[in-house]
Amino acid sequence: MSKENKEGKKKSVWKEIISWVVILVLAFVIGTGINNYVLLKAVIPSGSMENTLQIGDCLFGFRLAYLFSEPERGDIVMFDYPDDEETLYVKRIIGLPGETVEIIDGKVYIWEDETGEDKMLLEEPYLKEEPNAESYGPFEVPEGCYFMLGDNRNSSWDSRKWTNKYVEKEKIRSKAWLRYKPEIGFIEHYND
Repeated sequence: MSKENKEGKKKSVWKEIISWVVILVLAFVIGTGINNYVLLKAVIPSGSMENTLQIGDCLFGFRLAYLFSEPERGDIVMFDYPDDEETLYVKRIIGLPGETVEIIDGKVYIWEDETGEDKMLLEEPYLKEEPNAESYGPFEVPEGCYFMLGDNRNSSWDSRKWTNKYVEKEKIRSKAWLRYKPEIGFIEHYND
């Protein structure tokens, strides 16, 4: 083999190595970018969102969901728990900014006027079971904040019981989007 052929093979090997390094670095950068700015992963640790989400379900949340729109009642969201912002919670939005939420005998009522005369009974087809006949509130949701409840109302640690009752919009990290384990499927939201 001539000297020129050996040098050509060396250059070819180095080009191949460099191309693989570039591909791996790009894959890492793209993956990190998607993980940090587009998707949020979570594992459901409790039964508070049953039957919609089960213990052990793995999900992706879409971080950009509220970039050009506002969160809506019925959305399932991932957010920083207001009493300990190091903890990620997953719940359903029930009360919107400026509304009043009251739970009477386990049923959720919502109104916007100060008198409460126009109370709207919230239809909740996603509930696991009939809620206990407990009453909470009324809760006046501040502007820029949301009132959250779990779908398994009888076994959920949510806005009814927290010290800091409301989740600020900036603390909503993503809208639950896709379950990828144990089976793949989109998360169903109920918007009124």
